[in-house]
Amino acid sequence: MMSKLIRIATRESPLALWQAEHVQARLSTALPGTEVSLAPMSTFGDRWQKTPLSEIGGKNLFVKELEEAILRGEADIAAHSMKDVASTLPAGFGIVAALPRENPFDVLVSNRYRALDELPAGAVIGTCSPRRVAQLRLLGRGFEIRNLRGNINTRLAKLDAGEYDAIILAAAGLERLGMHDRIAEVLPIAISLPAIGQGIVGIEAQLADTTLCRQVASIADADTTLRLGAERAFSHRLEGGCSAPMAGYCTIENGELHLRGRVIALDGSEVLEADATAPATLEAAQALGTELAERLIARGARRLLDDAEAIAAAARERA
Repeated sequence: MMSKLIRIATRESPLALWQAEHVQARLSTALPGTEVSLAPMSTFGDRWQKTPLSEIGGKNLFVKELEEAILRGEADIAAHSMKDVASTLPAGFGIVAALPRENPFDVLVSNRYRALDELPAGAVIGTCSPRRVAQLRLLGRGFEIRNLRGNINTRLAKLDAGEYDAIILAAAGLERLGMHDRIAEVLPIAISLPAIGQGIVGIEAQLADTTLCRQVASIADADTTLRLGAERAFSHRLEGGCSAPMAGYCTIENGELHLRGRVIALDGSEVLEADATAPATLEAAQALGTELAERLIARGARRLLDDAEAIAAAARERA
């Protein structure tokens, strides 16, 4: 029997609400006999803005409280930006649908400069992502990189107040909120390879509710599901958490998956990168991500990731 009511747990930030409303609209169209409502809530990760995420528990802060709302029966599913979702989910939970991928790239936002190449040594760049920090340091340009937390509007306000010369954001977030004009430059993947799942809205549910899972899966995008599967398998094998300076990006061309993975020393002193291809099937996608991760592990990726985690752990102890 079909669920007649589906409640979507979501954070209260403007971007999170946009994502949840996007899911709501798609489900309402696909399931005309079902009422789809939102269950907005404030998470600790949203409320505590003073410390980098990697120092207070990682991106799971945004996800855990939504999962707990589902367990309490206050919601049925949760809408997530997949770059914020850990590669290992709690027992009984799964990503049951991925919507068509939007712009997956990082962008430069600045009121003074139109391109990263224009920024001088010593320019202050804001980001809280170890992946972005490491890739910026890899350039060897002498940038001063400072922590930047908050929702998109908060980050832009800090830039506009002159606290930073430039900030790095996800293109998808700006575009979803109609802020295309704030983008100075889309960063090429040679400079900033995207985060796992960047640009993808995913839906999490309890797998035991098979009827609900089937209903939600009806709005899944097949190509995005394959790409996300490869990227998350890569992250899972590397055990990449919020403190991990790693990136992975998968495309589909002519019936083949193309996955690029990168692990960077947090100080930008070293980078490991590799590419691999496989047939565009779900089984092959999982194997592709695992195989590419193992190739980087064989070249020393574990050492770089352990070093980054040690730095984050020391910061957590000081906090």
